[in-house]
This record gives sequence, C-alpha cells and structure tokens, in this order.
Amino acid sequence: MNTLRLQARFYKLRTNKAFELFVISVIILSAMMIGVKTYELPVQVEGAIRVLDFAITLFFLCEISVRFIGENRKLKFFKSAWNVFDTAIVILSLVPIENSEMAMIGRLIRVFRVLRMVSIIPELRMLLNSLLKALPQLGYIGLLMFIIFYIYAAIGTTFFASINPELWDNISISMLTLFRVMTFEDWTDVMYETMAHYPLSWAYYLSFIFLTAFAFLNMIIGIVVNVLEDERQKIAALKAKKEASTQPSLSDLQAQLEEMKALLLKQQK
Repeated sequence: MNTLRLQARFYKLRTNKAFELFVISVIILSAMMIGVKTYELPVQVEGAIRVLDFAITLFFLCEISVRFIGENRKLKFFKSAWNVFDTAIVILSLVPIENSEMAMIGRLIRVFRVLRMVSIIPELRMLLNSLLKALPQLGYIGLLMFIIFYIYAAIGTTFFASINPELWDNISISMLTLFRVMTFEDWTDVMYETMAHYPLSWAYYLSFIFLTAFAFLNMIIGIVVNVLEDERQKIAALKAKKEASTQPSLSDLQAQLEEMKALLLKQQK
C-alpha cells in the first residue's frame, strides 16, 4: 500500500508543470556551465563550478529515479528510447572525470546532457521524430544532389583545371568548390575568374545554383514540413481518441437513462 502511494506521489510530481520547468532550468544551467568551463577561471570559481556540477548530476539522478518510480509499468519505462537515453546519460555522468584517463569522455558525456532538453519538451521530440521519419525521402534527394554535384564537378574539372588548380584540379576538389558556390561563399569571385577565359561560364554557375540552392533545398524543406504536419495530425488524432475514450458514449448515456427510468418506476410502484 505504501509503495502504491509513493508511486502515485512520484507520478503526480513527474507530471507537474512546475517540476518540468525546474528540470528544464537545471538543464539550461548545466549547458551554461559547459560554456563557462571553456574560459580561464579563477581557482575559487572552478571549485564552485565543480561542486555545482556534482549537485546537478545528483539532481538528474533523483529526477530520473522519480520518473522511473512514478511509472506504473516499469518495463514500459525502458521501451521509450528517450528514457533509455536519459538514463544512460545520467548514469555515465556519475563517472568521476577529474584526474582520470576517461576525463575527455566524461566531459563529452556532460555535453550531451543538453540533449535531455529534447526528451523533456514534447514539441522538440515531435520536431526530431519528424526529421528522422523524413530521412528516407531526404536520402533520395541527397543521392540526386550528389549526382548533380558529380556531373558539374566533372565539367568544371575538364574546363577550369588549367585556370585555377586549387579550385578545379580534380573532381573531389571541384565538388568542394561547388559546395562553396551553392552556399554563396564568394561564389562570384570563382565565376569571374573563369569568365575571363570562358565568357559564357556564367551559365554553368547559374544553372548549378538554380538546381541546388533553389530547387533541391526547397524540396528538402517541403518534405520536412509535410512530415511535420503528418506528425501533428497523428498527435491530434491520438489526443482526440484518448479524450473520446474517457468520455461516455451515447449508448452508455442511453443505458444509464433507462436504468434511472426503471428505478423511478419501481419507486412509484
């Protein structure tokens, strides 16, 4: 009985909005501490940060314990990939990193604690899940983009290698140059250099920019937006289904009315 009461209290605590906001605040504080450690600090400040980091680690351990104990079905807790990720990060953060051979790994693990923000905030989870579900479609666009890059890099190497070997010497360097063109990083300097020898080479760059920076990138944005909208509709449908299951149906209400009528008739008789 005490166990059930403790579980109910922890479940109420883990679903409390104030508790969630406090956890988010601690995660933000942990992220700020990671940035502060990159600066040269006085010895006293480093000691205070070390103590604060230890306190944050203990808080995360308590928080994950509250979430685990508050779960009705303990095995269901570990069926969620985010719960497994949070648990692994918290447990690995307990490894002491000061003056040890695993100091670098320990610091990297503490950097990943910032990702716990995704597991806490549902909207961030939805965005990341949408991105993961869009990866198969994005893979085909990436393959097609690679083909376009390869064709244009081969053309660029053939015509422009003698003009500037640093940019067009071989197909791999040419692909890097084209990536620079696609991101508009001083691409006009590259174009004007080749136009001095091939006046019509502007068509080469403009057609490449149109295909990659405009067409393909907009296709990527469209796919991600469509998948995100599908995820929102699924979540809305699940919420509506859950609310409908908690509310009595029309047949149930009619049955209750019939029972009440029967009781009233019995009382009148």
